[in-house]
Amino acid sequence: MTTAEIIAVGSELLLGGRVDTNSLFLSESLAEHGIEVRFKSVVGDDVEDIVAVVTNATGRAKLVLITGGLGPTVDDVTREAVAQATGKSLRLRPQALKSITMRLQSAGRPVTANQRRQAFLPAGAILLRNTGGVAPGFAVQWNRCRIVCLPGVSREVRGMWGESLLPVLRRDGLLSSAIETRTIHAFGLLEGEINDRISGILPATGPFRLGLLASPLGVSVSLTRSKTIENRKAQKGVPMQAAPSLDSLMDDVIAELGQFVFSVDGQTMEEVVGQHLRGRGFTLAVAESCTGGLITHRLTQVAGSSAYVDRGVVCYDNRAKIELLGVSEQFLKKYGAVSAQVAKAMAQGIRTGSKVDVGLSVTGIAGPGGGTARKPVGLVYVGLATSKGTSTTAFRFYGKRDAITLRASQAALDVLRRWLRDGS
Repeated sequence: MTTAEIIAVGSELLLGGRVDTNSLFLSESLAEHGIEVRFKSVVGDDVEDIVAVVTNATGRAKLVLITGGLGPTVDDVTREAVAQATGKSLRLRPQALKSITMRLQSAGRPVTANQRRQAFLPAGAILLRNTGGVAPGFAVQWNRCRIVCLPGVSREVRGMWGESLLPVLRRDGLLSSAIETRTIHAFGLLEGEINDRISGILPATGPFRLGLLASPLGVSVSLTRSKTIENRKAQKGVPMQAAPSLDSLMDDVIAELGQFVFSVDGQTMEEVVGQHLRGRGFTLAVAESCTGGLITHRLTQVAGSSAYVDRGVVCYDNRAKIELLGVSEQFLKKYGAVSAQVAKAMAQGIRTGSKVDVGLSVTGIAGPGGGTARKPVGLVYVGLATSKGTSTTAFRFYGKRDAITLRASQAALDVLRRWLRDGS
């Protein structure tokens, strides 16, 4: 089985200026193709440090993936470091320079000496095309290890994965089916709660691994079956009960988590909601306060959403709630803008005024200020108005302002999803 190591290059990753999302994507993608990531390193923009990390990685992995440090600035030194680590010289690749030149000229940008630096690659390197950006990637062989270098921009890494990288890995014979993975997504339960619910489902001695990854959008639950684990335990004489199939095990997990599962095939919450709305021929209008248009933005990022999204209104100030949604001024004075009563009036107002099938509203306190003992930061109300009546749901979220607003948008969409699935 192929073992891999991921190296993320960039001083900003060590200083907290940027989050490394590439490693997560690459780990998941590699696992789907039977490549096990055993180590991950993060290193700053220093040639000597990168050389040391690369040298260490090539001694213990068959595949080393490096992201970042391929740009045109003086701190982009991955090319130089890999050349040093492998004892190769940097050489101008005309094909790479041509691609860089065409990309820059099409954007009306000059081809400077720094931009030309991106076309210098280690001798004998395989050029990896980057249709989403300027800097090309490359792959070199060092002893028995394949080293692959990709840009640090997440969008470019994702694009290059299927277009440029997979063909190289396939040609090298590094791909296999030794690992199977299934992932579902749940919202409304904490990691620990999910673990408690499903811990009894997994065979105690089986070849399965459970992965739980929490975010403001919920918890990703991954089950992995590794033939490598099976083989290792068999070689050691470890007794194992007959293992169920990965699909049947995941079916048991889904049954246990029930209504909290919103996606079983990688769809986002907005995609799932859109699918339900389209399938039922319903139209939707959204009235947002604390989320500031985030719910509508997410919904309209889905292709074809114009078939069901009528409009979104940001009613941040009380005057906007009165003028645009018809919320009673008395209601606002009596209950406050963050209340079940106002959330209900907002949902009814947007539905009536828009003449749609479903009205969705959200109001809350995103912080960091504005909270009280009775109405703390993180308190959010979601309203849902339909032909069958209007309901409200209260939530309490924690974290910084951006995390609270993201969780609030997910909660509002989840309220809508559950109604579309069960109550419509």
